[in-house]
Amino acid sequence: MIYIKELRSGLNIFKALSSEIRIEILELLTQYDSLNLHEIAEKLGLTNGAITMHIKKLEQSGLIDITTAVGKHGIQKICYLNEDMLSVELRKKGAENVYEVEIKVGHYCDYHAEPTCGLATKDSIIGEFDNPRYFADPQHINAGMVWLTKGFLEYRIPNYLKPNQRFSELQFIMELSSEAPGFNNEYPSDIVFSVNNVELGIWTSPGDFGNVKGTYNPEWWPPHLNQYGLIKLLRINENGTFIDGCLISNVTIGDIQLHENKDIKFKIGVSETGQVGGLTIYGQNFGNYKQDLIARVIYNVVEKF
Repeated sequence: MIYIKELRSGLNIFKALSSEIRIEILELLTQYDSLNLHEIAEKLGLTNGAITMHIKKLEQSGLIDITTAVGKHGIQKICYLNEDMLSVELRKKGAENVYEVEIKVGHYCDYHAEPTCGLATKDSIIGEFDNPRYFADPQHINAGMVWLTKGFLEYRIPNYLKPNQRFSELQFIMELSSEAPGFNNEYPSDIVFSVNNVELGIWTSPGDFGNVKGTYNPEWWPPHLNQYGLIKLLRINENGTFIDGCLISNVTIGDIQLHENKDIKFKIGVSETGQVGGLTIYGQNFGNYKQDLIARVIYNVVEKF
């Protein structure tokens, strides 16, 4: 995710998005994952030279990345999206402050797992496939991917607030998918989120994605299994709970009743009543994003009188 906290810091991105042709290029890369320059030019009905400047601006903005590969006609430039999400903060609300922590996806504090399920580090499977007992193995804290068909994972988020500070917003950024035997790109699953046992809402994962190797998957990871997920931004503030900017419930930050001495426990689980298609969470050594679970706390400082 590209997160623009100050408008001026995103000037290059805004300029890159000001062209209809560059928007069309991004739409193509969204549809096809990756294309070389000739393929992009052909699909847009333009010459290679006509799109070179547009590709350069998109690369400079960080919206796309380019790698080189040897093709039939020599060296080719392959273009693909650098990130799937762009978030822009337009307005400050008072004296906001923020801290952020990154928690390994295997460093959960509580769980319930039913097969198909398992854990993997960057080096190997922990224990064996489909055996929930290994979720209690001490090595689970090193897991870079965790999957289960039914159940949940709960993470403890550190609370660093002081008595004169108040919670304004919680954010969680994570790469998620469903969990199907092997993989299935069309395998919906209702994934439910909660903080301190207050249910926040549900996001429906469209599938458990395979076919294409995950960008950061280790070489030993089998190609017939799931490969990557979708990056999701969950936000809870005074206006409600949002996934990628879309309201999923009216639960507000006030409903969770957080204060400086209270634990923050974030739970991700599979709905028991909806589409039960499982859950996979990817860490920085798996999937398409080099990150684990990111938790961000935004707070206000209250002046003492």
